[in-house]
Amino acid sequence: MYFLSSLRRPFLLGLLLPLVCLIGSTPTGSEGLKPEYVASDPCHTDNVAFQDGEKVVYKLFYNWNFVWLSAGEVTFNVHDTGTAWHVAVRGKTYPSYEWFYKVRDNYESFLDKETLLPKMHLKDVHEGGYTRYDRTTFDQKNGMAVSMRGKTRDELKRKDIPLEECMHDLISIVYYARNLDYDEMRLNQEIPIKILMDQEIYPLRIKYLGTEDETKVKGVGKFATRKFSPQLIAGDVFNEGDEMTIYVTDDDNKLPVMIESPVSVGSVKAVLKSYSGLRYPMTAKR
Repeated sequence: MYFLSSLRRPFLLGLLLPLVCLIGSTPTGSEGLKPEYVASDPCHTDNVAFQDGEKVVYKLFYNWNFVWLSAGEVTFNVHDTGTAWHVAVRGKTYPSYEWFYKVRDNYESFLDKETLLPKMHLKDVHEGGYTRYDRTTFDQKNGMAVSMRGKTRDELKRKDIPLEECMHDLISIVYYARNLDYDEMRLNQEIPIKILMDQEIYPLRIKYLGTEDETKVKGVGKFATRKFSPQLIAGDVFNEGDEMTIYVTDDDNKLPVMIESPVSVGSVKAVLKSYSGLRYPMTAKR
């Protein structure tokens, strides 16, 4: 029972949280940055990294007692609705894993095309016996978010959340991050970020670890990458002081190819399985 309870909510968050932490500085708290480094304006970001039709699939492994289990897959799909980028993230376990823990997770964000800020974020989680639904709408201009949250869609409670600055969500910060310029970052530089998740605003930090010429991704190939190590959110999924490593393609796509992350029991590894519809050729692949 302890094993199952410890697994609660690591499946998709084990991938999404590292991606959220990837890179994304807030407009305040810029200590630790090179003086000449100027991050993209988090209140107005031009998209030069992704496009309509992009699809990326990750295979998720869970390690428990030195045994790696092939747990499931997470798929990211990008659609152009005309006025917004609709990003849908679907996570599910493999049938061989579901005899003791079944997952069907759905996350969606609608991002303003001119700012990449979220207009709406949807979360519909089914993991074992745990369920949660959350629909959050963002009024970025007036600094307010409204969350309708409950175990199911039929028992939602409202919470108004004041925002002191332009705010990203669990998905939008990933796509904002892919539009930053990594070239001006120095080794071991730490960058602050903030996100709204589960009705709370989390301040986090990310450390830049430099480049790696050949990062091997089993079944896909080798990639030139940049490495990052985010600070984790202590709680149900992670322990205080845990560290992870993210490998991102060193090209214009800035696509995460591998994530190694501890959780409260064992560890999680997300590995790129396939990609299509990228905006640029994958020049980082060796």
